[in-house]
Amino acid sequence: MSAMIRSSNNGDFRNFSRFRITMKTTALCLLVLAAALPVRGEKLTLAEARSRIPKHEVPAFWLGQVNGLAERWNRLALGKVQTIAVSPGGRPIHLISYGELESLPQNANFNSAVAALQPSAYRDKAARKKPVVLLVGPVHGQEVEGLTGLGNLIQIMETGQDLRGKEQSRLLALGRRCRLLIIPSGNPDGLARFEPRMLHDMGLQDLEFWGQGTWSDDTFCKWPGVKRVHPMVGSRVGFLGCYFNDAGVNPMHDEFFAPMSPEASAILRVAREEAPDWAVSLHSHEYNPEVLRPAYLPMETQAEIGRLAERYSKRLAGLSLPHTPPFKPKAEDGNPPPAFNLASALYHVSGATAFTFECPHGLRQEGASRVTPEQILEIQLALYESIMDHALERGNRR
Repeated sequence: MSAMIRSSNNGDFRNFSRFRITMKTTALCLLVLAAALPVRGEKLTLAEARSRIPKHEVPAFWLGQVNGLAERWNRLALGKVQTIAVSPGGRPIHLISYGELESLPQNANFNSAVAALQPSAYRDKAARKKPVVLLVGPVHGQEVEGLTGLGNLIQIMETGQDLRGKEQSRLLALGRRCRLLIIPSGNPDGLARFEPRMLHDMGLQDLEFWGQGTWSDDTFCKWPGVKRVHPMVGSRVGFLGCYFNDAGVNPMHDEFFAPMSPEASAILRVAREEAPDWAVSLHSHEYNPEVLRPAYLPMETQAEIGRLAERYSKRLAGLSLPHTPPFKPKAEDGNPPPAFNLASALYHVSGATAFTFECPHGLRQEGASRVTPEQILEIQLALYESIMDHALERGNRR
């Protein structure tokens, strides 16, 4: 908040008549305050949250609810569909794969192979004919932008067209040169709790309510407090946010050495068994698209992801879409240090070049990335294209 303040020469601020604030500045400050104020003094009930859901029509290419997903995947003609786990709420977690599995000898788990100074004792990835790419759909149920992107990628692999009916011949060709492992929804329980189907054109308070939830007095859980109770269970919980499965576990921050959730356990099992070259956990936020620096990965691996991020940023710029400069690799430091999350775990069980991606929701909020649903889809498809391009190029599999 800015104001013009004039004081006496001796710095005496006790005389408030010396504070001069223009009417224009006052009006601007009031507008900023109004935009920053949370709903009803930091509170929101489920009924109030439902009343805020826009009445606009959800695009036909958009996937934003759990209903109908299993039936959709069961109709696939080319993709191999597996149920890799069942959520605490009784909902299936699916893996959809394209491309044949290449059988590679395995003499050790990844951790032991690294300790032996021979990662190929786990899997000799360089011997593959095709790179393996693992795409993990949203483990936070409200972040349906990734589900929408993956649903369109699946449609492309089946028909050559996305769900808009748009030809995607290059993406199809790239996909056929890879083994694709797609987990469309990493948290179907959280997705089932997400009633708006999309957060586009909604506000930050809507994101906080549906994503992180509320305490029993209807106050927002908010970050970082939302992560200070885990699992999110008990009488203190009001609306259970879509971060969590029905047992209150956030798969992004599970106990990875002894997983509490079937979702995280299944995702890591797929990674261990398939030994992907690349893996990405798809998320969403308020801001421009961003490839995040992964924590607890070697500097060389971080640098490789940074090169992918640079390629992706240039790809978005070429499409006149918002983009973010690539991160700088760094070693972990600080007190407390960065969290060891799902992307970190994916590397440490499989050696995958693993990272987290954040896509914009398109919120109606000052400072947010104001993208359309069509642009969100293009942002997602451009990411998959960039990953496959990079994987094929780095593996000399052109």
